[in-house]
Amino acid sequence: MTTQDDGRDDGQDSDLTIAGGLPAPRLGQFSWALFDWANQPYFTLVTTFIFAPYFTSYVVGDAIRGQELWGYGQAVAGLCIALLSPVLGSMADASGPRKPWILVFQALSVVGCAGLWLALPGAADRDLIVILGLVVLASLGAEFATVFNNAMLPGLASRARLGRLSGYAWALGYLGGLLSLGFVLGGFSLPEVPLFGLDKASHEHDRMVGPLSAVWMVVFILPLFLFTPDAPPSGLGRAQAVRQGLRQLAGTLGNLRHYRNIMLFLIARMIYFDGLSAVFAFGGIYAAGIFGWTTTNLGVFGIILVLFAAIGAVVGGWLDDRIGSKNTILLAVTGLFAATLGIVSITVDGRGSAARTDTILFFIHYNVPAPGTGMFNTLAERVFLLFGIMIGIFGGPAQAASRTMLSRLAPPAMIGEFYGLYALSGKATAFIAPLVVGLVTGMAQSQRAGIAVILVFLVLGLLLMLPVRETRAQAAG
Repeated sequence: MTTQDDGRDDGQDSDLTIAGGLPAPRLGQFSWALFDWANQPYFTLVTTFIFAPYFTSYVVGDAIRGQELWGYGQAVAGLCIALLSPVLGSMADASGPRKPWILVFQALSVVGCAGLWLALPGAADRDLIVILGLVVLASLGAEFATVFNNAMLPGLASRARLGRLSGYAWALGYLGGLLSLGFVLGGFSLPEVPLFGLDKASHEHDRMVGPLSAVWMVVFILPLFLFTPDAPPSGLGRAQAVRQGLRQLAGTLGNLRHYRNIMLFLIARMIYFDGLSAVFAFGGIYAAGIFGWTTTNLGVFGIILVLFAAIGAVVGGWLDDRIGSKNTILLAVTGLFAATLGIVSITVDGRGSAARTDTILFFIHYNVPAPGTGMFNTLAERVFLLFGIMIGIFGGPAQAASRTMLSRLAPPAMIGEFYGLYALSGKATAFIAPLVVGLVTGMAQSQRAGIAVILVFLVLGLLLMLPVRETRAQAAG
């Protein structure tokens, strides 16, 4: 077992996993990758392009207050995930198999998604709390299941192919989101009479994305349980696994001084991932607020972004195995910063008026003689779309390469535990980003001011990533 490695193929471990065993069969690898396919429609349809803008514009009825409330809801979910993910990861290492944990948390996500059908337009304040609670439940289930799915990765492929498998899974997930978006548009948003006779007046075509995501999860998570090999049982009972896992976590936290390089990576990832998550969480809400985009506009926008994100994930996985995870991450986060800055540079003045002046790239003003009736008909909308495409292209590699980076750094015997800390690094301050976006949006009464906060997270994470070394840590004695 190698303790120092630059993360690239040296020709010696091409047939072995980093745990020392044979790689999983291709069907097992594909079934593992289907986890991202199964869960991505929730993130695409619910938290990004369809339900979140519907919640702010129609359930709440005010884009600014809706963005504020959505930020608070995401902050609650992020705080819960930050507190529990490392504990759960350590417990999984102690008990062995990851599939039972995935089953439990995936079920919670299914219940939360299905309940979003109840999100009626113009909801009262108490109903808004219930709706946000369901979103939080779905988020917790999906994120906790991801902890254990990520921990399965190192045992499925050789070290030289981890980047490609991770990138392939992300790309497959984005394609799942793309297909689900296309289905929603073609079956529910565009037709005058949607499938199943749904009533557009009561926004049933928007609300149904929750139940659709739930059904999608149930169907496509099954191959993981049927065909992907799991870690063998440790022989410990559940209570023993809990106690040993907590002791192991306490020991790891106490010995983090021995893993300074990993700790620096996790801190950097914690911050830039917060920015990335916030861009995706609020991008659709922002577009709906400043441009007045309908579900159809947002759906087409989402399809375009997801398509380029899938391409970016595949290319990013290829880059990961050739230039290393660190360089791939630096390139991707730089691109995300540029794209987000470009979005913030766009202003729309007097939407709906007979004549208005829009601004792109902060200083370029142009006259819009009259509101258009087509899709993406103004220069500001088209420039926004361009920067959105950049977010898609760079978002996939940033996520896939980060997942691979940890598998290249962590001691193999502690991989589940470190993936719990990895989830913590993705969520420890994730409640801060949406919370700050919500607070700034509310105080400034400006969606744009709230989105601008995201830039701070991206640039700080990028700077902290620079000194990280792509070498494997040796388990502390």
